[in-house]
Amino acid sequence: MKTADIRKIRRKMEKVLDPKRFEHTLGVAYTASALAMCYDVDINKAQTAGLLHDCAKCMSNEKKLSICEKHHIPVNEVERKNPFLLHAKVGSYVAMKQFNIHDQDIINAILNHTTGRPGMSQLEKIIYIADYIEPSRKQAPNLTKLRRLAFQDLDQALLQVLGDTLHYLESINSPIDPMTQKTYEYYLGKE
Repeated sequence: MKTADIRKIRRKMEKVLDPKRFEHTLGVAYTASALAMCYDVDINKAQTAGLLHDCAKCMSNEKKLSICEKHHIPVNEVERKNPFLLHAKVGSYVAMKQFNIHDQDIINAILNHTTGRPGMSQLEKIIYIADYIEPSRKQAPNLTKLRRLAFQDLDQALLQVLGDTLHYLESINSPIDPMTQKTYEYYLGKE
């Protein structure tokens, strides 16, 4: 991906995201780039996935559901009840159709940045973790430790983020996407 394309994506994201979400998006792209350098992953792919990971976040729930129905994107029961969770699935579709992104690793990184999946690529792990630890994030527990760990052991950081996410969702009695639980169990079993 050329630098000019990255700039175009950035300008478009600034127009479609609210200011707080855009700041978060820049933080994810920045963090993903740094992690990519650390783990010898293509920096341009990391920037692209970071910039596009929330490209559907500011769409209405109705629009997300409509896009899923129109384009036969599967929606599970948890997502149907909580359509805001569809932004990753819809975002991967938008990345392909509106931004002409066809690199499967980038698409998968966008698609799986909220739930993870068993057998994630390095880029998928980077985007998943960058979304959690980027500089404007303040609320998550263990952030200082996690930010350091992410640059020392990507798999351990992934497992910690998955575990913290599940713990948080359980503590607020929020529905848990089955894929998040499956991903956690998969990586826990790899220890």
